[in-house]
Amino acid sequence: MRIVAGEFGGRPLKAVPGTATRPTTDKVKEAIFSMIGPYFDGGISLDLFAGSGGLSIEGVSRGIDKAYLVDKQFAAIKTIKANIEVTKAADKFSVSKQDATVALDNFANEKIKFDVIYLDPPYAKQQILKDLAIMQKNNLLNEDAIIVTETDQSAQLPVDIPNFVQTNHKNYGITVISVYKYLGAVK
Repeated sequence: MRIVAGEFGGRPLKAVPGTATRPTTDKVKEAIFSMIGPYFDGGISLDLFAGSGGLSIEGVSRGIDKAYLVDKQFAAIKTIKANIEVTKAADKFSVSKQDATVALDNFANEKIKFDVIYLDPPYAKQQILKDLAIMQKNNLLNEDAIIVTETDQSAQLPVDIPNFVQTNHKNYGITVISVYKYLGAVK
């Protein structure tokens, strides 16, 4: 695993030890950023199930100003921090060890709004629709925010989600990437 492109391109990344976390391959990561970028002019991102932190680090490497990374596994948090060290830009990252739902409530209390969201929960615990509903309720999404979901083929996320439009959908073996754009709250 490595940072594919941008300011930190080519630097190696560590995977989380064990089998509880599934790293996004470099091929899929490159495909994701081709769909949503490939480069950014600032913005704030959230990786709610951060694993190794590879997606957020890639986003910052490509121009995201600040990345918030959340995971509830100690091994993941340790790996994320080690991977952030290779960027030598730790101030662009905020890492927290907590449950996704608790994190979303905390971000609401802090009034943080996001431009790019990465949702790659454990395949056996798909909760993407629930998390998107909480994000809307808690006013955590800027209008036109990009939501990147990574699932397996059994998840079958709907094309139509209220207040979102699906902008891309691709299969990479057992991995399915779906990208949505937030249309804003109903007025």
